[in-house]
Amino acid sequence: MALGRKLLAAVVMTAVVFNADGAAAKVDTRPAALPVPAAVTIPAAVTVPAAVTVPAATPETTAGTAAAGAADEPECVRIRGAEACVGPDGSDRPGITIEDTASDKLHPAVEYYLNGYLGTQYVIHNLAREGEVRGSREIGKIVTFRAAVYRGNRRVKYGRWKTVRNIAKYPVKRETRVTPAGARARSEVCTSTKGAALTCFGESKSFVFACDTSADEYQARAEYFVAGDPTARFEIHQLAGANTCGKAEHGDLAISMYRASVFDHNRRIGTRLYKYH
Repeated sequence: MALGRKLLAAVVMTAVVFNADGAAAKVDTRPAALPVPAAVTIPAAVTVPAAVTVPAATPETTAGTAAAGAADEPECVRIRGAEACVGPDGSDRPGITIEDTASDKLHPAVEYYLNGYLGTQYVIHNLAREGEVRGSREIGKIVTFRAAVYRGNRRVKYGRWKTVRNIAKYPVKRETRVTPAGARARSEVCTSTKGAALTCFGESKSFVFACDTSADEYQARAEYFVAGDPTARFEIHQLAGANTCGKAEHGDLAISMYRASVFDHNRRIGTRLYKYH
């Protein structure tokens, strides 16, 4: 009993500490508090730009772009040795053109009708070398054309007809009621062949008439060159019969050589020498 009291007294004494003044101080047996770290500065939130919205390509937009691109491309027909095209002003082949695509003794030509009228046929002969292109920018609202190959004045090969519409921005107008008398009155220069064919043209604004003046089975034909170029021969075949005229326009280009001829289909039966202008 006495030993238990001594142990208890020792325990109490170890729990009491005297300070410098002799006063007992109570000892805190809890662990010291951990130091509190300084406040961490949180950066301001970064502003994320709004996503740029790219409009999705709609079928209409895609189709419109494709149509615009296709509208600038010429329409072409090809046979061996010749490529004929009809294209808008913005294309690389504006108007109606014919290209020589073969190195041989033949030459290509493009034969065509304007504005759906079959009474007048037009032909452009490309007499230049391989790779060269010849043609005219003056076409109608409707063009029906084909490529052909000639040996001299004889056609030896031709392709299929193709019709295109609304190609030209400023198409030439259809004139089917011009008479030989009217062509003479509107023109400054005329020539004729045996009273059966008449070729007339104006100088200030270049146009050419080919008129049939005889009631027979033959056809009148105007053959001429433009702007002093001997490598492109233009022809107007008037097929509508007597007292009718076909007309071609050439903008500001002057007629340099011309003549009137009479044909029995593709056989020349009457003509004159070319006249220079």
